[in-house]
Amino acid sequence: MIIAGDSKGQQGKVLQVLVEKSRAIVEGINMVSKHTKPNAKSPQGGILKKEAPVHISNLMVIDSTGKPTRTGRRIDPKKNSLVRYSKKSGEVIK
Repeated sequence: MIIAGDSKGQQGKVLQVLVEKSRAIVEGINMVSKHTKPNAKSPQGGILKKEAPVHISNLMVIDSTGKPTRTGRRIDPKKNSLVRYSKKSGEVIK
């Protein structure tokens, strides 16, 4: 879920995370118009719509209840490894 900016309140699936730039590309969010010349891939050329990256600080995870939540990390006693969990519901996030 987007929590700030022009797309505030919209939800989408994260397609790619750009770790070096602290940004993520979210499906259907922050659409920009890209002008392209005709080439082998797009023989017609023209204006294409594509997603632009959003800063990670403007994103929030949606838990199983469908509400945005903060996340934390704790040791899972079954696996003896760190897992992320929802601060609101306490459930483990996959």
